[in-house]
Amino acid sequence: MNPNTSFIPFSRPSIGPEEEQAVLRVLRSGWLTTAEETLAFEKEFAAAMHTRHAVAVNSATAGLHLALESAGIQPGDLVAMSPYTFASTAEVVRYLGAHPLFVDIEEDGYNIDPEKLEKTLERTQRTQGARPPRAVVPVHIAGEPCRMEEISEIAARHELSIISDAAHTLATAEGVPVGTEGDAAVFSFYATKPITTGEGGMVVTDRDDMADRIRLMRLHGIDRDVWNRYTSAAAGWAYSVVEAGYKYNMTDLAAAIGRVQLARNGELHRRRREIAGYYREALGGLPYLRMPREHPLHCYHLFIVEIDETHLSVDRDGFIEELRGEGIGASVHFIPLHVMPYYRDLYGFTERDFPVSWNRFLRSMSLPLYPRLSDAEVQRVVDAVRSVGDRRYRGHGTSGDTG
Repeated sequence: MNPNTSFIPFSRPSIGPEEEQAVLRVLRSGWLTTAEETLAFEKEFAAAMHTRHAVAVNSATAGLHLALESAGIQPGDLVAMSPYTFASTAEVVRYLGAHPLFVDIEEDGYNIDPEKLEKTLERTQRTQGARPPRAVVPVHIAGEPCRMEEISEIAARHELSIISDAAHTLATAEGVPVGTEGDAAVFSFYATKPITTGEGGMVVTDRDDMADRIRLMRLHGIDRDVWNRYTSAAAGWAYSVVEAGYKYNMTDLAAAIGRVQLARNGELHRRRREIAGYYREALGGLPYLRMPREHPLHCYHLFIVEIDETHLSVDRDGFIEELRGEGIGASVHFIPLHVMPYYRDLYGFTERDFPVSWNRFLRSMSLPLYPRLSDAEVQRVVDAVRSVGDRRYRGHGTSGDTG
């Protein structure tokens, strides 16, 4: 790496003066926690997602927990999902004493395979003494929508609730919501996500009963929130704890940032699509690199490519290290949960129990993709990938000599 060249990190948040002013407005208001900003953010988000309800929480993990709890998941229940996801998707199932029912991903993608889902459900229900699964959690990996029409039909046949893990998605620049299908969907506002509040999340649903339950449980199971108790002379200070709830509410500081980010969503998404399009154009013909599958509603939270080690003298980990040497930060999404010590030891999994997930993990890496990348930085990423690939290419000549 040229010592005069700055390192391009895997991700940077796209925060500007409007977000700064929004935070200052809240700081000067005298009220920092859940109040008017959060309520406004919920209303605006529900409108953008075309849903009846949006309930703000302090993380997508909290949102998944509350959504599953409101769907009635009990100890011992089974919840279907892919192992190709982040820890939170499965850990919230364990919070409730339930069990993840892992289903492998598609042969040519990263999302749960509907055909394998059907077969897994049928096999599980034939097992003597097995409890029927109660829910399915489709995860829209990288921002590519799952095959929700098929999943919805399967869920209806097997009487499953659908809780979408939409942490990688949001409305596209064309205003089409991605990830909102099912009984509820959960979005993430972590620092790397399509829009951010630093930490935070949102649950959307058209079901009044689920929305009411999630609102109650996100703040200690108290029947009245602190904003209503402390800002109305007529309301008074009294409250009742009607459930053993959680501390999952979003602050107004976070919501103020989120409102600005939501208003900028079209702009941010368009830039992500521009970068993804250039990556496809500049890297798509390389014999040792497979581009992610295209989809008209892809949100491009991540740009995941697969390396073909049959054409290279380096594996995925080595490729990432050599990119770092070129000044580029790449990452991996995800290490499948079935090989993580907790799930491996608890359920006795091996790497080959979900072979597509395992093999895709071994070859996949995520390139930098975020709106703050300049055109020059995008070109540096492309040049670095080609530099490493050309240096390690087993074919004749350079990677451009594809025949």
